Amino acid sequence: MRDMGAEAVANTDSVATPEGGKAIIETALNTFGRIDVLIHNAGNNRFAPLAETSYEDFRAVLDVHLLGAFHVVRPAFERMVKDGYGRVVLTGSIGGLYTMPQTVNYAMSKSGMIGLNNTVAIEGKDFGVKSNIILPGAVTRMAEGLDISQYPPMGPDLVAPVVGFLAHESCPVSGELYVSMAGRIARAFVTETRGVYQPEWTIDQVADQLDAIRDESELWTFHPVENGFGEHMVKSFEMVQA
Repeated sequence: MRDMGAEAVANTDSVATPEGGKAIIETALNTFGRIDVLIHNAGNNRFAPLAETSYEDFRAVLDVHLLGAFHVVRPAFERMVKDGYGRVVLTGSIGGLYTMPQTVNYAMSKSGMIGLNNTVAIEGKDFGVKSNIILPGAVTRMAEGLDISQYPPMGPDLVAPVVGFLAHESCPVSGELYVSMAGRIARAFVTETRGVYQPEWTIDQVADQLDAIRDESELWTFHPVENGFGEHMVKSFEMVQA
């Protein structure tokens, strides 16, 4: 980066510990005086079926992906709030939404990151701090050992523009998830069916109403930053009172 004319500083601490995460942020603050953008992109993997996943391999992945995100976001967010500005981009995965076999540690890490993203977006809203998740599909070192012979071009260069946009001061969105895979960019989100209300339920009634409960003709989507939690409760209570 320096050869390209940019200012840069390296830090070799690990995000897997609170001390390491704090040291990384302090290095940036000591060098540049502030932190405008945080991109959490540290990653590793340990493939194994669920029944054969050791606790050591389970924690090795969680410590880097999920806890690692918290370890750098926590100190960075505090400073961003103080400065009244910040952009956070967390590297998630469609593996956290839809999951692949033999990746329980990875899937749990990436899905758990959604809660962190929502929290940063909600609590940072009044302080100029925005947070979003990139769900990338790119062939990197993380793909070692996988058969990618049938994949289309999936270089990191197709993902970088989305990350750059989410990290930019002009980015208007927060608390959202964006897929970037092989040139396709899309927004992902959680949604619900309208569901069915009854004042009382039995197990048999749940079974009898399952088709109606699963009916996708009317979907509810709540945005976390726009009081999604509260709106969810209001909509649910409206069905009770109808």
